[in-house]
Amino acid sequence: MDLGFFKKSIPTLRFLIVFSIVGITVFYQLMSQEERLKIYNPIDINPRLVDISVKNLKKNHTIADFELTNQNGEKITNKTYEGKIYLADFFFTRCQNICISMAYNMSELQKHYINDEDIMFLSHSVTPIIDSVSILKDYAIKKGVIDGKWNITTGSKAHIYDLARKNYFAVLDEGSGDENDFIHTEQFVLIDKERRIRGFYDGTEKEDINKIIKDITILKREYN
Repeated sequence: MDLGFFKKSIPTLRFLIVFSIVGITVFYQLMSQEERLKIYNPIDINPRLVDISVKNLKKNHTIADFELTNQNGEKITNKTYEGKIYLADFFFTRCQNICISMAYNMSELQKHYINDEDIMFLSHSVTPIIDSVSILKDYAIKKGVIDGKWNITTGSKAHIYDLARKNYFAVLDEGSGDENDFIHTEQFVLIDKERRIRGFYDGTEKEDINKIIKDITILKREYN
């Protein structure tokens, strides 16, 4: 064996090894950046969906503190969802059109993530005066809601409508949350562990439900 040739080759081999490691690292970082979900701020969203009070906000939008009551009469706040990825929607128990598909799809997602403690679900009643705790409990049983995984909530109408319009940007119409106000939307909204919006989906469409699963996989990589 030509030891002289071998010794001369060592620097070249070292260079190739270092170059390969750097190349792989850069490639992985580029791939990770490509797969990162967008962080939505009011400026990025259809202006018709954004309340005028936050319309020009370009960064740092997060879901505000909230306090609701779930199907078991328990207080549900932003603390309940602290450190969790969750999917939010707006519904009412007497709805006989889009809410049926939305509830079915949410229950299917609940099954998919049944053993994943990072993922939770949050539904807000848009007719909170009608949807009392007892009615929500009956609805939750019929829809297969798992306590601690999916909260079906009621509360102050003004508070819920404020969340829909100024925080989740889930509805196109305008209103004040008074007794004559009413919202109806098929939107599912994906929220990350920092309470930031990471995606909007049509909760009645199977394609969008599959996209939610794909996007949650991408989002979870940010925390690994």
